[in-house]
Amino acid sequence: MVEKFDCIVVGAGMSGNAAAYILAKRGLSVLQLERGEYSGSKNVQGAIMYADMLEAIIPDFREDAPLERHLIEQRFWMMNEASHTGMHYRSDAFNEPRPNRYTILRSQFDKWFSRKVREAGALVLTETTALELIFDAYGACVGVRTDREGGVVHADVVVLAEGVNGLLGSRAGLRAPPKADHVALAVKEMHFLPAETIEARFNVHGDEGVVIEAVGTISRGMTGMGFVYTNKECLSVGIGCLVSDFARSGETPHGLLEAFKAHPSIKPLIEGSEVKEYAAHLIPEGGYKAVPQLCGDGWVVVGDAAQLNNAIHREGSNLAMTSGRFAAEAIFQVKSRRETMTKDNLARYPKALEDSFVMKDLRKYRDMPALLHTNSRNFFLTYPELVAKAMENFLRVDGTPKREKEAKTFASFRKARGWTGLFGDTFKLARAWR
Repeated sequence: MVEKFDCIVVGAGMSGNAAAYILAKRGLSVLQLERGEYSGSKNVQGAIMYADMLEAIIPDFREDAPLERHLIEQRFWMMNEASHTGMHYRSDAFNEPRPNRYTILRSQFDKWFSRKVREAGALVLTETTALELIFDAYGACVGVRTDREGGVVHADVVVLAEGVNGLLGSRAGLRAPPKADHVALAVKEMHFLPAETIEARFNVHGDEGVVIEAVGTISRGMTGMGFVYTNKECLSVGIGCLVSDFARSGETPHGLLEAFKAHPSIKPLIEGSEVKEYAAHLIPEGGYKAVPQLCGDGWVVVGDAAQLNNAIHREGSNLAMTSGRFAAEAIFQVKSRRETMTKDNLARYPKALEDSFVMKDLRKYRDMPALLHTNSRNFFLTYPELVAKAMENFLRVDGTPKREKEAKTFASFRKARGWTGLFGDTFKLARAWR
């Protein structure tokens, strides 16, 4: 006899756990499938977690969630090979009783989230791969086939939370495989240091934390960025670029990371650290125009599998949790009204996304991914070099008259891009930021 559930959730990341938790909490029978050894075993994000999105799902999460540091300072750096030009924002307002942003370690955090899913009543099967979706004669999804013995499981609806490179949806023709210029490959190392050393180097105290996000020549003219996140007793250090750019340039992720760590602005921050983890991960970067169809008869897609990532603001986990929550709420409404899980009835889910910050923000920046990709050498190589040289000229006192310095700086910009290029780049960037 084939077992049947109200819902099957494929994947145990942020979106899958959010959906499974809410559905189980509301009394539905939920099966969650995870091919990893445990929830979080495949997730290598050295991450920022936004409290408001998790609080909407688990209001008291701060009582026992494995949180690292709450962030009080954000640094943005534009780098060339020898320097960085930066801006940062630091505020004691972020030292609030219920902080807004935390760094987390996904392997630990996802284990905690998965425990909450189990406590809510869901059946979680790890080391289980969903091989294919099962459809009835009318084209509705009615379950999945797994790699377990007798592995066919039926459900009223399947939540696809399988990640950016998930194969179930693409194999079933529900969405196209992600394009190489819509996906970034990021690599990350965990650098362990004593807590007091981290606090001294980043000028923080207790559980306060700092984030550094950097662009520039560190990506060798490719669309990408580097980062340093402070955790309690380690630093998450990494860099990522579009897969299509790696293929075109012949650069390697490991090579970029080694150069990033050796940069004179980064090296002192990680000096003396012990590296205990190296991992790679695919990140959706296509933005609004890459979002696929979000629901159909008997299925919904959430999180990275739905390309829900705001690359401009580096927001992924909050969009994932929010999409999982909206999907679960839509499924519960359909179920509680004794309706069938048709595309029209499940459309409550994409409607909720459209009305929320998720799609509003993605729509705002819908032209930015293409602009950065097609102009990557200018934005990630030419301009960082020009800005660095301009700052050096401005700050160096060597007896050269200031007018001569200013003329030299303007001439370098004009030579590199020309007036047409400079005004064109400014116009395109402003238009894509609308």
